[in-house]
Amino acid sequence: MDKILDSSLRQALKKQAHHLKPIVQSGAAGISDAVIAEIDRALQDHELVKIKLASDDRHAFNNEVTQVCATLEATCVQRIGRTATIYRQHPDVDKRRDFLSTQR
Repeated sequence: MDKILDSSLRQALKKQAHHLKPIVQSGAAGISDAVIAEIDRALQDHELVKIKLASDDRHAFNNEVTQVCATLEATCVQRIGRTATIYRQHPDVDKRRDFLSTQR
């Protein structure tokens, strides 16, 4: 389930994600345990990641993104085409990034 982000944080995350390239791509097999584990590792390292999913249609893509977010307790920031930007705050306060104060 997607967590609610306030509009200023969502805008800041979109701004930071603009220059990112997809870190994880799913194959024809869809969302496997290995893909979930790789997305989890990427979120642990970066907090904000782009993923590219090989879905047949928009409905299947939306279902897969929702599944990933629910499994990993993350939030979908945006979906464009077959690419989704996902955010999960780092559990360790000292390792969290402050996306609101980051300027590009």
